[in-house]
Amino acid sequence: MTLRNGTAAGLLVALSSIAIVFGPGLGRSASLWTDGPLVAQPAVAAASPWVALARALKPAVVNVSTTRVDGNLRRHTEKSLGSGFVINPDGFIVTNNHVVDGAKDIRVTLADGRELPATVLGRDPRTDLVLLKVDAKGLPVVPLGDSARLEVGESVMAIGNPYGLEQTVTTGIISAKGRVIGEGPYDDFIQTDASINPGNSGGPLINARGQAIGINAAIVTQSGGSVGIGFAIPINLAKPVLTQLAASGHVVRGYLGVTVQPVTADLAKSFKLGAPRGALVSSVADGSPALKAGLKPGDVIVAYDGHTITRSDELPRLVAETPVNRAVGVTLARDGSTATVTITIGQLADAAERRATADARPTLGLALQTVTPELAKRLHLRAQTGVIVRGVEEDSPAANAGLQPGDVIGEIDRQPVANIDELERAIIRRVPGTPTLLLVHRDDGDLYLTMDS
Repeated sequence: MTLRNGTAAGLLVALSSIAIVFGPGLGRSASLWTDGPLVAQPAVAAASPWVALARALKPAVVNVSTTRVDGNLRRHTEKSLGSGFVINPDGFIVTNNHVVDGAKDIRVTLADGRELPATVLGRDPRTDLVLLKVDAKGLPVVPLGDSARLEVGESVMAIGNPYGLEQTVTTGIISAKGRVIGEGPYDDFIQTDASINPGNSGGPLINARGQAIGINAAIVTQSGGSVGIGFAIPINLAKPVLTQLAASGHVVRGYLGVTVQPVTADLAKSFKLGAPRGALVSSVADGSPALKAGLKPGDVIVAYDGHTITRSDELPRLVAETPVNRAVGVTLARDGSTATVTITIGQLADAAERRATADARPTLGLALQTVTPELAKRLHLRAQTGVIVRGVEEDSPAANAGLQPGDVIGEIDRQPVANIDELERAIIRRVPGTPTLLLVHRDDGDLYLTMDS
């Protein structure tokens, strides 16, 4: 199993399992998948609609098995199992990226028993999605629905291969929407109590109309199995990603160039907001569209392209979905008043490209603030000196090291740092190509992290 994150309730676990050990392209969405409800069989539906839907949809759900070779001196072959489902009769299959990540060989077993080699048309680690292709025609498909129409309490069904048990069907309800679980900048998970377990990764979450409204991805667990808290990627988040993967094999996203953080009740008072809302800008990237438009730290983005921003995590998804070079209106709250500026959205580059084009000044990908006694008291910090992390840029050296907003950096390479100036001087003194050792105060404990140059 792949551990994804620790939580107070237990462990957040990716739903791919290790074997059975317990514990070219289509350019338009209309031609890639089927929309609309599935027509159930009336005779069976009268007894139970889930019986008809399970009978109709199970043939479109597949088993995804992979082979990985780990180690350098001693080669170790590892097999893993996951799920997936057919979205196009010509052999297009969606699953989670973590199911096939690092795989040497990918094979798909269809419901009729055929085992076929699969190729990766494209993958998107940021949303944990991958589009596979097998050489087959006339396959049954799962229609895609509209996850925006989901209601909490609505009945749903999960189909997959938990622990390698093929074609397993479970039912439950939608427990919550818009969950942020720390998997990435575009977290917007559907929470369900339908029983899903390791091996369910990539399988569909189905509504009562017979449509996939989610892609099962992770669970919270203390035992390794289901405790009734599972998460699925909303299908509306997946649709534009799958369209681009089918067309070009990669995803192009919009880029604004800000690091944002939530607006708490105390921050709302400090920034003269009537209520805790919006996305507080903690840093603005050099040369970014946001900087060119005049945005600065301390601005609160309350609306983007006509969408009201209630929570800060809504902004990255909206920006990512914006076409490159499109001009959008961004409404800011600054010094007790609001104003709208027009910003031309750029293209989000990957980490390697950003590092290659960065200037010679060391870049951590952090928004920082010096810890003062007053700040420590206001934020109830255990550390009275150091530098607090206010924001972390995605795919930055700091993000890859595991730094999180709220962390207080107390030492760099075993040398104490009391403020931002001392931290920057310590970073400049680093030997290129060697990792930097950080002592971080987090919650009630301390931990060491290493950050690459």
